[in-house]
Amino acid sequence: MTPPAASARHAAPGGGAAGSRLRSAGLLLAPLLFLALLFLPLPGLKPEAHRLAAVMVAVATLWITEAVPLPMTALGGAAACVILQVAPAKDVFAPFADPLMFLFIGSFMLSRALFKHGLDKRVAYAVLAVPWIRGQPWRMMAAFGTVTAAISGWISNTATTAMMFPIGLALLGLLFESERRAGRPLSHAYATGLMLMTTFAASVGGLATPVGTPPNVIGIGFIERLTGTELTFFEWSLLGTPAAALLVCFLIAFLGRACRAGVSEIEGAAELVARERAKLGHWTTGQRSTALAFAVAVALWVIPGVVALLAGEASEPYRALQRSLPEGVAALAGALLLFLLPGERGERAIDWEDAVRIDWGVVLLYGGGFALGVLSFQTGLAEAAGRGLTGLLPINGPFSLLVASTLVAVLLSETTSNTASANMVVPVVISISQAGGFDPLLPALGATMGASLGFMLPVSTPCNAIVYGSGLVPLRSMMRYGVALDAAGIVVVVAVVWLLGRFVS
Repeated sequence: MTPPAASARHAAPGGGAAGSRLRSAGLLLAPLLFLALLFLPLPGLKPEAHRLAAVMVAVATLWITEAVPLPMTALGGAAACVILQVAPAKDVFAPFADPLMFLFIGSFMLSRALFKHGLDKRVAYAVLAVPWIRGQPWRMMAAFGTVTAAISGWISNTATTAMMFPIGLALLGLLFESERRAGRPLSHAYATGLMLMTTFAASVGGLATPVGTPPNVIGIGFIERLTGTELTFFEWSLLGTPAAALLVCFLIAFLGRACRAGVSEIEGAAELVARERAKLGHWTTGQRSTALAFAVAVALWVIPGVVALLAGEASEPYRALQRSLPEGVAALAGALLLFLLPGERGERAIDWEDAVRIDWGVVLLYGGGFALGVLSFQTGLAEAAGRGLTGLLPINGPFSLLVASTLVAVLLSETTSNTASANMVVPVVISISQAGGFDPLLPALGATMGASLGFMLPVSTPCNAIVYGSGLVPLRSMMRYGVALDAAGIVVVVAVVWLLGRFVS
């Protein structure tokens, strides 16, 4: 069986000859489209909006083809806006100092500490050791998916998949060994199902909280900046957690039925989990410190929402908490505790060398994409695009716009990264809503959540790429089960946002 690290490398999105050709096409197509749009007459647009349109088409092309690393494309797009005098440099780069940037930084540092001290693995094995499971394949898959989704609500989807992937391979190794010893036929569809559960549950689990996946923060940022509607950590979770829970239940029922093991019990599974859990030993000082810092951050994220429920959003206590404890500050407070609380061997829970190993690329991608989205509104480009698309799409009310927004985001996320999809779709959806005279909140929420879906291809998400590299997931199976989850995801997101979205507006 291929080692996990090697699998992840071999399955990297955009790899191989096809990926190389796509990148080459992007390098050629992006400048051609930029020049064509720059010199094409676009009546009704201000010169700044015209130049911004050319930049955004080139950026979108590079994002979709991944011809240049996504963060550098976002930075290059922002720099091009300054060079072409779309706006002054201080306005173009202002979104890089947006408070939500620090939500990324703080939450990534907390995630890094969870991974460093093995706290995430301790949680995973604790759940798999529950006596109810007893090595039964369906229960094992259900518990595996549940714990994967729960962890993914707090650390990145890719990191969650990378952690759960080798655990899943170890369980499957027992399954195959049991097959060889007993000499009885075994359905290898279960191996495919468990691998798909790893990636799918990690992706849908990220919907639960704002920090579960970058598109959530990107969408919240656009909603706050472009519509003036502030979404707290608690308010997002009121929508995201039910959506994630419903999709995990769907996964358990769907994959559990479609990918049966053919045996009633995986011999040795309980012993393996107990053995691996025993290797973790007692709680270390670093784990206790990390758990405390993480608990403080979560409490600071949730307390303002609880106060709003009890005292009302117009109350002075809630307004004071909003001013003094925005989500970014809460994340930084938790991260700062990591540098103060003890770790192992006299060190702190995390040091600067570990802290700087967070995914700075996502932070820069968010800043650059956010800058382009804000500029599209400031120059009037988004308004013009919204008016044009409103006439083309069959939209006759808020509900149809919500459905269309979610569907477009899902389809785009199949071919490009979730973060790029959110950066491209959410501002346009807001502009379409405003051009049609609708409240943009619900369609923007649908587009934000839809950007985290897209499960059909290995290139759809890094999570898919990792498990595809195991050799246990045929492409046809990923596409067949992925499209079913896409359809379920669209239905769930639309239903949850439509029914519950009004309570956070």
